[in-house]
Amino acid sequence: MRSPLKQLLPLVLLFGATAASAHVGHDHGDVGFAAGFLHPFSGLDHLAAMLAVGVWSAMTTRRIWVAPLSFAALLLVGAILGVVGVSLPAVEPTIAASLLVFGLLLATQAKFPATAGALIVGLFAVFHGAAHGVELGSSAHVAAALAGMVLGTATIHVGGLVLGRALLRHSVIGARALGGAVSCLGVGLLAALV
Repeated sequence: MRSPLKQLLPLVLLFGATAASAHVGHDHGDVGFAAGFLHPFSGLDHLAAMLAVGVWSAMTTRRIWVAPLSFAALLLVGAILGVVGVSLPAVEPTIAASLLVFGLLLATQAKFPATAGALIVGLFAVFHGAAHGVELGSSAHVAAALAGMVLGTATIHVGGLVLGRALLRHSVIGARALGGAVSCLGVGLLAALV
């Protein structure tokens, strides 16, 4: 059996590669299904949040799909708000705070009823979606981009669920370390915004 640190190494490498290619395709007006699908993978903050939600849900509840489904649905709501020009207050600080909260939920293995967990992640998801929606802008292909973005988000959540189940069986300490890392990222982003 591999050590927890070796199990987490691919995630660290993925995060590093993702940070280097942030927001692929959106600086050049390339907005369509593929660009929308790749968009959630393009920012470390969004990727870490979505992955943490999946891992936390897989490790702490029987209905593992409820929190990720809430996140994806309310991310779409937030994205539509962003696309149509609705401005939410403090989007970036709220996204950073979501990393702190999701990381703490994972690190502490906090357990909530499914509805409460869905509400917690869903509230933050609206802000993640709003940030994506503003970046997507308005174009003839925005509906395809939004569909791709939701599918990309769901893909990250499924990856988190699979990772969470594996960590539940083999390395709860690894999951706690991942939660700590996500929280530290949130603290770092909050500090950078001040």
